[in-house]
Amino acid sequence: MKGIYTILLLIVSNVFMTFAWYGHLKLQESKIISNWPLYAVILFSWGIALAEYSCQVPANRIGFTGNGGPFSLMQLKVIQEVITLIVFTIFSTLLFKGETLHWNHLAAFICLVLAVYFVFYK
Repeated sequence: MKGIYTILLLIVSNVFMTFAWYGHLKLQESKIISNWPLYAVILFSWGIALAEYSCQVPANRIGFTGNGGPFSLMQLKVIQEVITLIVFTIFSTLLFKGETLHWNHLAAFICLVLAVYFVFYK
């Protein structure tokens, strides 16, 4: 169960992270925060990032073998990176209409899947 909780928390964390890092671009494009100064956008993103860290830190603590979890540090990092790219891909293709997937993106994803395979290889 610790592995499932870890992955679910990483997914939630990455949704918040993606909105903190890139959501302001969509809000600016939609004219919601187009007049905000940069420091206000940074503070807004930090507020979202606080929610991200509130999920990321427990995910790493629960999942890490040193705390009784099922994943090594390298495995946690590779899992997190794959989740990040999946969440970002969904976010960018749904919210930013000019962004599309190309063959080289698919090739990169295949390499990431192979990275997950190799990081778990004994």
